[in-house]
Amino acid sequence: MFDFRYHVASLAAVFVALVIGILVGVGLSGRGFVDDAERRNLQQEIASLREGQAAAKAQLDAAEQGRDTFAAFAERTYPALMQGRLDDRRIALVFVGSVDPTVGYAVATAVQDAGGDVVRVRALRVPLDTQALDDALTRRPALRAYRGPDDLDELGRGLAAELVEGGRTPLWEALAHVLVEEWSGAPAPKADAVVIARSAAPQAGPTQDFLTALYRGLASSGVPAVGVEAAGAERSALAAFVRARLSTVDGVDTPPGRLALVLVLGGAQPGSYGVEPSASAGVLPPVPSLPAGG
Repeated sequence: MFDFRYHVASLAAVFVALVIGILVGVGLSGRGFVDDAERRNLQQEIASLREGQAAAKAQLDAAEQGRDTFAAFAERTYPALMQGRLDDRRIALVFVGSVDPTVGYAVATAVQDAGGDVVRVRALRVPLDTQALDDALTRRPALRAYRGPDDLDELGRGLAAELVEGGRTPLWEALAHVLVEEWSGAPAPKADAVVIARSAAPQAGPTQDFLTALYRGLASSGVPAVGVEAAGAERSALAAFVRARLSTVDGVDTPPGRLALVLVLGGAQPGSYGVEPSASAGVLPPVPSLPAGG
């Protein structure tokens, strides 16, 4: 993938240098401050800057052409590559903060295009109201072991396990009015994979501890678990996801991002995928062949 920001910055720098060079050259020559030899040197430098500007412009044009070619290729091959990758797979989707429409639509589209289904969505209210959490847990004798700041780790892992396993979900039921901002889909059936996204600002204190435990619980749940975000996210959560050993996909609202997500949800090599510097595993995992008839 091309680094467009580098080319734009290079072009801008060359252009600024060219303008300064011209202004300085004209100013000095017009006042007679330089002799003919120095004036010729300035003119040669200006010519060289102009050549550099033209070269940078050509690089930028080539990069944009490459971007357009890649995007067209991704659009044309997307349907064939996606078909059947998640046949009959059930996906759970969790937001930390309110549902992000862009990410929600991208995930649902990718899963549907691959033959799967988003069976439940949970959006968590942050920061935590720890007192309200404790009060809700106190009213359920079987859940009192999860009370208190020292048990936020167990609470996060317990909620992660219930989200994946489905069926009876006493923690989610007890805390829904305190912890959940938006809820759709039934607790059952078991999820075959999980996607998590953060729409809220980074958290600190007890909320951060809880979220870290939730992420780690999802990462160790025994099913593929992927942290995602849209292209150009202002407040990236990918570093937090990686620390918790989740796979990650940036640019999930683009065809390559949706394909990467589907491949990882389908069991491809875990890792960090996308086009951002954090995508240490590359744009896509290896694309396995579908079974005959797939």
